[in-house]
Amino acid sequence: MKFTQIDYENRGAVTIIRFNRPEVRNCVGPTTHLELVEAWTRFREDDKAKVAIITGAGDKAFCAGGDLTSEEGLVPLTPAEIAAHNRGERPGILGPSRWTDIYKPILAAINGVAYAGGLEWACFADIRIAEEHASFGVTCRRWNIGLADGGTQRLPRIIGMGRAMELIITGRVIDAREAERIGLVNEVVQKGKSLERALELAELICTLPQPALRTDKEAAIRGFGLPLAEGLRIEAECFNRSIHDPATAEGLRRFRERDHPDRRRDQPALTTGLVRDDDSSKKPKTTA
Repeated sequence: MKFTQIDYENRGAVTIIRFNRPEVRNCVGPTTHLELVEAWTRFREDDKAKVAIITGAGDKAFCAGGDLTSEEGLVPLTPAEIAAHNRGERPGILGPSRWTDIYKPILAAINGVAYAGGLEWACFADIRIAEEHASFGVTCRRWNIGLADGGTQRLPRIIGMGRAMELIITGRVIDAREAERIGLVNEVVQKGKSLERALELAELICTLPQPALRTDKEAAIRGFGLPLAEGLRIEAECFNRSIHDPATAEGLRRFRERDHPDRRRDQPALTTGLVRDDDSSKKPKTTA
């Protein structure tokens, strides 16, 4: 598929998926929907792609939600399509935002408004970096249009039910600093810097061994909201897949032989915030 309303860019192991309709605040129409399904399928299936960043073109909008002016329409209309949508057999209304099984890390570089379906796409990410002028809201509240791309489910999981219900019910718009304060975004950066910061984080993530990172994300997603015993069962299942991966043997070798910047005295640590003793006269630690 040739993309006309999104951009799909590979920068090494990092994939950038960009809403590219800045003239309409990067809103999602039927063509955008199909392109997003193709793009995320491509990322999920590409063994070389380790991390995705989703962002918007221009400096005004990340994504303003669905294109309400589209004559083609976005919602299922036939009884058969409505039934399939109700059964969870369709990817979503605004792209594959109902998918829950992409276990590679996803970052959002939020470069402007993230309204309605755009807020839902921000919530699709694992880590959200917002520019200082960004804003967030369930603005579709005004038009009697409900959330259909994960907003009622992901938003409460991210910021808690009480705060999520306020935003969902009132449609109130919040700025980037309030979004950071309530835990909706992880970090606020200067205007024009969100993609740069997201790339910095993505490149760091790419240096990490991927198997355990992915199984930990899978366990967290699959276990969230379940009884503790069931969540621990899922964690054990995921752990037992990653611990026997060759990457674990290599990780143990690097630990034991001090063949990693975090374990070497002559190199700065890669892990942000790591506390370590750089006194070479002391014996090496035997814990992680």
